[in-house]
Amino acid sequence: MSTITTPRLPSGFNEYLPAEQIEFNRLLAIIRTTYEHYGFAPLDTPNVELSEVLLAKGGGETEKQIYRFERGKNDLSLRFDLTVPLARYVAQHQGELAFPFRRYQIGRVYRAERAQAGRFREFYQCDIDTIGSYSSVVDAEFPAIINEIFEQFDFGEFTIRINNRKVLNGFFDELGLGAAATDVLRIIDKIEKINRDDLVAELHDAGCSGEQVARLLEFITIQGENDEILHKLETIDINNEQFQTGARELRDVLMALRAMHVPEHRVKLDLTITRGLDYYTGTVYETNLNDHPEVGSVCSGGRYDNLTANYSKRSLPGVGISIGLSRLFYKLREAGIVKP
Repeated sequence: MSTITTPRLPSGFNEYLPAEQIEFNRLLAIIRTTYEHYGFAPLDTPNVELSEVLLAKGGGETEKQIYRFERGKNDLSLRFDLTVPLARYVAQHQGELAFPFRRYQIGRVYRAERAQAGRFREFYQCDIDTIGSYSSVVDAEFPAIINEIFEQFDFGEFTIRINNRKVLNGFFDELGLGAAATDVLRIIDKIEKINRDDLVAELHDAGCSGEQVARLLEFITIQGENDEILHKLETIDINNEQFQTGARELRDVLMALRAMHVPEHRVKLDLTITRGLDYYTGTVYETNLNDHPEVGSVCSGGRYDNLTANYSKRSLPGVGISIGLSRLFYKLREAGIVKP
């Protein structure tokens, strides 16, 4: 008698029944159509990259999270995001591309992290990036795209929160944080996930003095309408060029968003938005559903100075956003927002 194998998926991998797949595909189609409406060209890179290319920035936590294997003389890895393949693609084909290069890519990525609710080992990311432009108008285009996509999703009101890493980095310089600045950024990035006492304790552990912690918390919790926050940034007694440049860029982005007729009630300057990744250097974004804060960020991204630093001597700045659709879809189902 033959043995029957139990049908099952590996932990951290997912599939849908037809009704769910139809709803997932509807959201995917909205994203794709909007990206194309704004003039972004499609890109489809292989799921597999050479490990030395994928890990060119260094191993660390990334190396622990990739699926890596060898075939013959090739050391290969499954891509863990769509940004590193984009960097490799742009560096490899820069002589054949017209800049600014505007691309979108929708595809599965893989991370060998601990599987848990809403955290998958295979999931869809939906990315757009503009490479080769320093314009603040380009920075403003991405919140306009987020606005159009989430209007069509029809999940209720949402808020696009915006900050600028130059503002934060300039303020950190003013505080004299030095080498602790990177750790402080990552701690602030967790501000909505931990209580104030734990936040203060982590800042002290990172090497901040009591005065630095007090000034930092006072600064990042500045409240008011967008113009009021801008006025405070522009009149605060900080003589730091990087800080002042970041404040000007925030004003330019807000002015461009008004010209694009993005509803002002959906855009909020928020000095707690850091996007903890090291490569962000300017405008940063996070988007949240107003009635469902438990869902967390549903779209995020920002500006970076040199996408291809590990693959080319040519400086190529860029800005982009990503929607992690698989994780978002799971959270929306759990919150009862999506009902196939």
